[in-house]
Amino acid sequence: MAIILPDLPYAYDALEPYIDAETMHLHHDKHHQTYVNNANVALEKHPEIGEDLEALLADVESIPADIRQALINNGGGHLNHALFWELMTPEKTAPSAELAAAIDATFGSFEEFQAAFTAAATTRFGSGWAWLVVNKEGKLEVTSTANQDTPISEGKKPILGLDVWEHAYYVKYRNVRPDYIKAFFSVINWNKVDELYAAAK
Repeated sequence: MAIILPDLPYAYDALEPYIDAETMHLHHDKHHQTYVNNANVALEKHPEIGEDLEALLADVESIPADIRQALINNGGGHLNHALFWELMTPEKTAPSAELAAAIDATFGSFEEFQAAFTAAATTRFGSGWAWLVVNKEGKLEVTSTANQDTPISEGKKPILGLDVWEHAYYVKYRNVRPDYIKAFFSVINWNKVDELYAAAK
């Protein structure tokens, strides 16, 4: 069994006008497919370690040294993107009462959470991700990672993530990353975030 590219859970143009169809085609069909292909090439060199990327990336030292960085980059890229597609929806959703209360307790208000998440996404230098995670203490935390690194490798469980690599927004937003970050809040699938939060606690 090889890792396969998951289908998008909606049409390529479903997130218009916030995320354009051309970007979705390039991002899913080209970029994500490349991560899948490269992860499979790495895994083929060491069939004895299996293909559970989440388990492998939770303990990166367990990955054979000759494929470790390839799996961090490409296995992480696959996991991050597979989650990212599910975290967006054309439907209007809102956080559950339980998640909303946890956000208020942690950040002070939803607006302050949004500001913290926006800051993490805006200030991530170069390529990477902004995240809302459940940390080792079971608390919410906003963080960011470089490249395709995943919070799973830090013992944290991602429940919301935003790709801030230029390929995620450059077709529509050019170099104006803050406009893309603002648009993301219009397509967040809070039902999925709630599901991940409940599982992570």
